[in-house]
Amino acid sequence: MHIPVLTIDGPSGAGKGTVSRLAAKKLGWNYLDSGSIYRSLAIALQKTSVDFENVSEIVKVAQAMTLEFDCGDELIVKLDGEDITSQLGFESTGSIASQIAALPDVRRVLLQKQRDFRQAPGLVADGRDMGTVVFPDADNKVFLTASAAKRAERRYKQLMEKEIDANLAQITNEIDVRDRRDRERETAPLAMASDALYIDSSDMTIDAVIEEVLNLIR
Repeated sequence: MHIPVLTIDGPSGAGKGTVSRLAAKKLGWNYLDSGSIYRSLAIALQKTSVDFENVSEIVKVAQAMTLEFDCGDELIVKLDGEDITSQLGFESTGSIASQIAALPDVRRVLLQKQRDFRQAPGLVADGRDMGTVVFPDADNKVFLTASAAKRAERRYKQLMEKEIDANLAQITNEIDVRDRRDRERETAPLAMASDALYIDSSDMTIDAVIEEVLNLIR
């Protein structure tokens, strides 16, 4: 049985998570936040004494971890039964996740975990290489982006709302560094699939973006 997939790729802070979750809810499809998989591994690694330069040990941690996604109004992610949702947004978690996502051996281990989310009636997959690497045969693909300044501003507001100390200049710099690393890494660099719909959300509302995405499905 063919199970349809909608991939939504793009850089960090472009609104992929919100758009993907709402689209999945409207469609009644399953949801995959691939970024949470890498961020969960980053959190798992921080609970160990594993050296981030030791690829074989990182792979062992990746193989052993179990993940659960509870997609209600808000995404809840559980690592080995523990709710780690609040830790996923930390800048340190994102930085480590971006580093380990560049490791080919780690990507191979986590690739099948992501593909296992493809279940009926359909899947909305949010990430950086969903349409190019994980689900290249996806029925519909979107590349969602926004200017670095706008993404940094959004991230800053999110952290302040959660009463987490943040520095806008530092966030902007970290986004620039992460974008460069994601674009230039040898394995599955951030790139738009040739058959993807390009959407710049810099000056768009979430509702407008979701409507454009759903029009693609229709």
